[in-house]
Amino acid sequence: MESYDPNKNPTELRQASPRKMNLRVLIMSMVGLILLFALVYIIYTVAQPNPN
Repeated sequence: MESYDPNKNPTELRQASPRKMNLRVLIMSMVGLILLFALVYIIYTVAQPNPN
């Protein structure tokens, strides 16, 4: 398997995404995780009985 291709540009060589799709995926995943934790926290606090 040949690993060097002289016809590739620098972006392809370092396997970067010129459209920044990987950044979008990371940001959306982080936002989704934060929302999930917030939802779990809200459900947990609502389910707890009030102290007397």
